[in-house]
Amino acid sequence: MLTIEVKPREMKESPETLRKRGAMPAVFYGPKEGATAVAINSLKFERIWREAGETTVVVLKGVGEEKEALIHDVQFHPVTSSILHADFYVLEKGKKITIKGPLVFTGLAPAEKAGHILVKALHEIEIEVAPAELPHNLPVDVSLLANVGDHITASQIPLPPSAKLITNAKDIVASVTEFKEVKEEVVAEAVPATPAEGAVAEGATPAPGAPVKPEAKAGEKKEKKA
Repeated sequence: MLTIEVKPREMKESPETLRKRGAMPAVFYGPKEGATAVAINSLKFERIWREAGETTVVVLKGVGEEKEALIHDVQFHPVTSSILHADFYVLEKGKKITIKGPLVFTGLAPAEKAGHILVKALHEIEIEVAPAELPHNLPVDVSLLANVGDHITASQIPLPPSAKLITNAKDIVASVTEFKEVKEEVVAEAVPATPAEGAVAEGATPAPGAPVKPEAKAGEKKEKKA
């Protein structure tokens, strides 16, 4: 089991002061534990965080008796992504806990090979489980999806023996939909009419040397040939 060394933190010591000496602020609490501010080694915590995530029990040492806990929340710097603060939830011995277990999709769906679309609707499900059987993730085998309309529900995901499903059993985790190609309509562009040879477009200035048709004066009628 992963172990984290924690030390009591004096509230007058700012987070900036802690980080200068390679530490970071944290707090632990639980059903039988009041909120206690502590300091932990930044580099060691980052390594444990990458390995444990939020679904692996870790042991807190250094403040009274050892405590089994989960990393409940982690705050990151918005620019550098470095870890700024961590919360630990101390587990109550003999009690189950409720967590959101991350789903990991495994295998290759035959329907996807055939050119259809695999839709992953859920990426985690909520379960109640004994701390000793906490899963790091829950595998979902999509190789069972062969045809359009096939799907996997939350009730079909294998769980640890002590686990109880909290998410609605009928919720669809993954499904197959038909791939339909959308054809784009080609719209022909209007071609502007070409003026007759020698004609001058309305409002245009005649080219130098081009014959200009005289306009009829007001009241003047055109003579008809006999």
